[in-house]
Amino acid sequence: MKNTAVDRRAYPEGLVLDRWHALDGWDHRRWTWNVPEPRKARGSIVFQTGRGDIFEKYLETLAEWHRAGWNLTGFDWRGQSGSGRFLTDPTVGHIPSFDPWIDDLDEYVRVWRAEMPGPHILAAHSMGGHLAMRYLIDHRPGLDGAILSAPMLRVVSKPLPKRLAAFIARQFARFGFADQHAWQENERPSLPGSSRQKLLTHDFERYSDEDWWLKHKPELKIGPPSWQWLVSAYASSAAMFAPDTFENVTTPVLIVAALKDRLVDANAIKEAARRLPNARLFIHDYAAHEVLRERDDMREEFTREIERFLEDRAKQAA
Repeated sequence: MKNTAVDRRAYPEGLVLDRWHALDGWDHRRWTWNVPEPRKARGSIVFQTGRGDIFEKYLETLAEWHRAGWNLTGFDWRGQSGSGRFLTDPTVGHIPSFDPWIDDLDEYVRVWRAEMPGPHILAAHSMGGHLAMRYLIDHRPGLDGAILSAPMLRVVSKPLPKRLAAFIARQFARFGFADQHAWQENERPSLPGSSRQKLLTHDFERYSDEDWWLKHKPELKIGPPSWQWLVSAYASSAAMFAPDTFENVTTPVLIVAALKDRLVDANAIKEAARRLPNARLFIHDYAAHEVLRERDDMREEFTREIERFLEDRAKQAA
């Protein structure tokens, strides 16, 4: 995709922010950015962010897809960003179970598919990629394609073994800490000498976009996850990696990821790509977690793979 300048700190002309209510009444923040001439649309994409994330961070990527002719939409997951909170403490990233998130995605996608032209593509980052994969496995929606950016298919538990880390999380939740922060930093307990920026991207200007948006929209900010979020994440990963899960996904999937990502498990991503019947994995040696917000030289490799995938999906549907 051409690297045309995008104002990453302003909503683009034509993007609409409104509200979407799930069947159970939960009030979500929704955004929509359709192409100005409907007949020229290449198709439609739902884009979902990660844990504690905001879609504003991805306006550059969304602008590239929009220029290529794709209708775009998405919503904030319940319990974070502009979709309210589960707890009176708005800084805790809490969820009783991942199931309501998957149900929300199913409900949203079913209505979206009925209203918008295909091909229909689901794109998601990090925890959003986890939920998108669970959706493909559990609901088998038969979408035309899915793009997963650094998907958090398993929680990184290092230095503890996964089983021990999951056990500890369950004990904290069981003995009254379910709705308390599992750690104090916003991503994960950092390694000595590391910084949040280095975990996310090598590009300081793109990294700074998040801080700019949250200063202007502080109500979107959320802190570290709760112990119950961790319990739910381990349980959801166990369900995902059970026998005969990935193998039954019929949707073509592109996974773009980073080999040295310290926030998600690269080996889990590789296993998923091997087990999926129709998947392509592009994995970069040096990128950090937010591959769509990386330094230009690395980011262009990821966007090129995505552009090729979207072109293929559009041709298949033509």
